[in-house]
Amino acid sequence: MKMQQWKIVLILATCFLGVFCAIPNFFTKETLKTLPFLPQKQLVLGLDLQGGTQLLMEVDLKGALHDRMALEVDEIRRVLRKEKIGYLNLKVETKEDQSFISLNARDEIHVESIKTILSKMDPNLEFDIHQTHFKLNYTPAYVQSLKEAIIERSIGIISRRIDEDGTKEPTIQRQGEDRILIQIPGVSNSTEVKEILSRSAKLTFHLVDDKASMDDALKGKVPVGSDLLYEERGGTPVPVLVKKQISLDGQNLSFASVGRDKNGNPSVDLKFDTIGASKFGVITKENVGKRFAIVLDQRVLSAPSINEYIPSGACMISGSFTIDEASKVALLMRSGSLPATLTLLSESSVGPDLGADSIYAGKKATLIAIAFVAVFMLFAYAFFGIIANIALVFNIIFLIAGLTLLQATLTLPGIAGIALTIGMAVDANVLIFERIKEELRYGRKPLTAIDLGYNRAMATIVDSNVTTLFGAALLYYFATGPVKGFAVTLALGILISMFTAVSLTRMITLAWYKLAKPKTLSI
Repeated sequence: MKMQQWKIVLILATCFLGVFCAIPNFFTKETLKTLPFLPQKQLVLGLDLQGGTQLLMEVDLKGALHDRMALEVDEIRRVLRKEKIGYLNLKVETKEDQSFISLNARDEIHVESIKTILSKMDPNLEFDIHQTHFKLNYTPAYVQSLKEAIIERSIGIISRRIDEDGTKEPTIQRQGEDRILIQIPGVSNSTEVKEILSRSAKLTFHLVDDKASMDDALKGKVPVGSDLLYEERGGTPVPVLVKKQISLDGQNLSFASVGRDKNGNPSVDLKFDTIGASKFGVITKENVGKRFAIVLDQRVLSAPSINEYIPSGACMISGSFTIDEASKVALLMRSGSLPATLTLLSESSVGPDLGADSIYAGKKATLIAIAFVAVFMLFAYAFFGIIANIALVFNIIFLIAGLTLLQATLTLPGIAGIALTIGMAVDANVLIFERIKEELRYGRKPLTAIDLGYNRAMATIVDSNVTTLFGAALLYYFATGPVKGFAVTLALGILISMFTAVSLTRMITLAWYKLAKPKTLSI
């Protein structure tokens, strides 16, 4: 039963560290700020405990694939024109919710040339040829990888938008093939969040079609190759004809911030990266005197005239912005454009009062569990029951400290996991104490019985706890949302109970035996 000095020091240091990390959770955030010598981390409460909003969004993967093919069409058109190969009806078509690129060779002699060019241009394209007609599509493997990339990028952009907007600890995760679940604790009014998320923030730059007749366009006769969009001026929508061809993409934008124009009105200052600055310089050099439309989500923010060559890649969007509108536009541009449109499928809110009730009920259930377990251990094992109860208290402290350090979100199922681990925490002690009683019945001396009790119960303790850990690991891997929280608290509780039962209670028992030197054991 001798315990090495370094083990005693390590156990005591672990107990001190657990108490030190758990203490901040017993203070309010305001009080904690006045105690800088304590850690500032506290338990992260889930949506069901502190209230908040849950949104389920659907990602328009089909629309994103259609847009990707539209870019492919522009590239095919550019290459074929460069090679001076005749073609007809190059466009993206959609049939039965499936998009594909359609192309006709001007005559049969160009079929082989087009086939060779398409094969070299994009290895992800596959095509069927019927006489002079080409039907192009992406390979299934590329489509799948593209969908995965769209979902991952959407999650990243949503996270940046929500975090930069001031909300904390959002839970954003994929659900199914094309859905994203967003949980935002502490946010009861989701209107502004939905507005920010619903905007794709697709920023593009187009030359304005000043030659076409606006009257004809307003009557429905929009010229081929142009789009009729609107610009807000003083609250009034003003029609603007812009060319469909994208001159510059918002993906080349490196920074956006709120500024002031020469009249002191709010504006959005833009800065392009090296590639974007080069393209912007060419555009401004070749189109001096022409109007250049800045389009965000099919809305013209501004359509100024290009007065001079701008090689720096820096420009300003000015218009009828308020400070709030300019801030939101800059935020959306900084966080990046969503690769696909998001559609709100469902929304649910949990009030802070309901969350407070859940916390109260969870605390009550946990305290009742502790009380029942403590009383049982006292009646069943007398003084050894006191040792087990000391370990039980440290079990709870370590569990709170562990969740705090990991910053794992505590949910209502997580509290259920804590209540369950309280009962399981003394399981190892019960195995040890019953083994000690058995050794005493065999006529062993007290010290020998204690030694054998701890050693011979070890295999059973490890076996029972490891199998439960496997179950917790599978729950964590396959489950989503709050069930993961249950798995985390269960796994932490098991690991901690093994430490307290095998190391902490053994140290306390050894210290007591050295001081009391009992002739018999009351167990």
